[in-house]
Amino acid sequence: MEHIENNERCTNMSTPLVEAPGNFTPQVALAFGSLNEAATPIGLANPLPTHARLGAADSSPIAGSTSVSTLLGPFAPELGRLIWVTLSGTWTGSVQLLRSVDGGATRLPVTYGDGTVKGIYSGNVNAAVAEETVDGTIWYLDATLGSGTLNYRLEQ
Repeated sequence: MEHIENNERCTNMSTPLVEAPGNFTPQVALAFGSLNEAATPIGLANPLPTHARLGAADSSPIAGSTSVSTLLGPFAPELGRLIWVTLSGTWTGSVQLLRSVDGGATRLPVTYGDGTVKGIYSGNVNAAVAEETVDGTIWYLDATLGSGTLNYRLEQ
C-alpha cells in the first residue's frame, strides 16, 4: 500500500482517509449491554441488537380438563404478548373466548371490526388468538359441552 504524506489521499481506497478540517480520524466505539454489566462492543461477531428478545411470560396459564359445561378462568395476560388457546380431547360442544376489562363483571365475546364474533371453537385447536395491550384485562373460556372430556389451556 502506498501512502503519500502531507495530508494527501491514500491510493488504497479501503483505508479510511484523514480529511480536512482535522488531521485525524476520531475513534468511536459503540457498545451495548445491561446496566452494571460489561459492555459488548459492536462488530461482526456482535451486531447491534435490532429487536428485543423476550424471556418466558410471567402470566400464569389456566389449564385442565372438564367434562361439564363451565366458565374457565380468569387468565390475566402479560401485556404485549400473544395469547394462545389450546383445546384437545374427545368432546362435542363449543368453547368461546371471552374478554373483560372490568374485573370479570362483564365478559364480552371477541369480535372482528365489523362485530362478527370470533373465538368460538367446536373442535380441537392450538392457535395464537390475540395480543393484549390493555392493563387489567382478563380472559375466559366459556365451555358448553355436549359430551366427552375437553382438555384446555389458555396461556402466553
